[in-house]
Amino acid sequence: MNDIRATPHLPLPALLSQVLVAFTIEFDNEFEYQVPHRTTNHGATAGSRHVPWLVSRGMWSNFMRFVDEQGATIRELQHRLRMPAKSMRIWVTRMSEWWGYIVVESKASKRIPPDAVVIPTPGGRKALEVWRTLDDLIEKRWRERLGEDAVDRLYERLSAIVGQIDVDLSDSLPILGYGLFSSAPEPVEAALITRLSLPSQLSRVLLWFAIEFERGSEVSLAISANVLRLPGEEGTAVRDLPRMAGVSKEAIATSLSFLGKRGYVTVKPWPAASGGKLLLLTSRGRDAQETYRQRVWAIEERWQAQFGSIAIGHLRESLETLVGDPAVQRSPLSRGLDPYPDGWRASVPKPEGLPHYPMILHRGGFPDGS
Repeated sequence: MNDIRATPHLPLPALLSQVLVAFTIEFDNEFEYQVPHRTTNHGATAGSRHVPWLVSRGMWSNFMRFVDEQGATIRELQHRLRMPAKSMRIWVTRMSEWWGYIVVESKASKRIPPDAVVIPTPGGRKALEVWRTLDDLIEKRWRERLGEDAVDRLYERLSAIVGQIDVDLSDSLPILGYGLFSSAPEPVEAALITRLSLPSQLSRVLLWFAIEFERGSEVSLAISANVLRLPGEEGTAVRDLPRMAGVSKEAIATSLSFLGKRGYVTVKPWPAASGGKLLLLTSRGRDAQETYRQRVWAIEERWQAQFGSIAIGHLRESLETLVGDPAVQRSPLSRGLDPYPDGWRASVPKPEGLPHYPMILHRGGFPDGS
């Protein structure tokens, strides 16, 4: 077998991530365009009052798609999602008090009881109406733009891997936990899932890779792939990391906090830039960076033995066809990433590339941690 570590290709999780993130950004841009909303830094939809805050596809796929328009009790939702009570309380608080997509009707004055009823707000009902259409809409656009055969082949090749994974995974990437580690959420009620969408197939394969990577690892795949891999021997300017990694300043800050407290990196003033800071790897950080590089290729080699070298080779071929040049401006995926002129992404600098692992944070579930 050829040593795939010697090739210039992107690691398999980076390819999966870039395709999934591109789909999600296109999905989110369309949702933002169609649904009245508010944002923290970019105002609200003109003429709208009491509308929900803008969130990403992750909030829909992980929670809101299980909410009935007529209402469902906390107990019913918890059963559908197979979610611990504490996690359910967190989700309900976020989607109601934080973002305004649901209201909770309860006779209790304090703690939300299991028989409390969750009902979408008017803005939440509009969001549900639009969200339900967007996976199919974006996949249709991809077929028109990237080619029917390319999308069909990718779906079939993802399905071939998903069908061999002997763990019943959720069909959505979860919000990253402490240390930005991925977790394997309990699979949702089977009756609620029919044909897996393209992003759900991508999510399952990528999540399984992350779970394998993080077994025994002290640094998550999200931090390793997006931040730890970047600094060279002479360091990297901290202000350049969001652009280089394709993730938000907030995601970078969370990553650096984790790495710094554990002795993987140091940050020091950088005289070459006024007020700038330089990120340097410690000896422990250099070891972890090399471990990341070895580990992702070792898992891909193991997957070749587990799932079949032809199956993994075909999957890689399909992903590389869609990603093309990883630079955002030159990738075939770039043609769908331009936001609407009044979208929030139109007002922020374009990154050099897409994340090497989705940074799905509690801030709203955006794939780049925004």
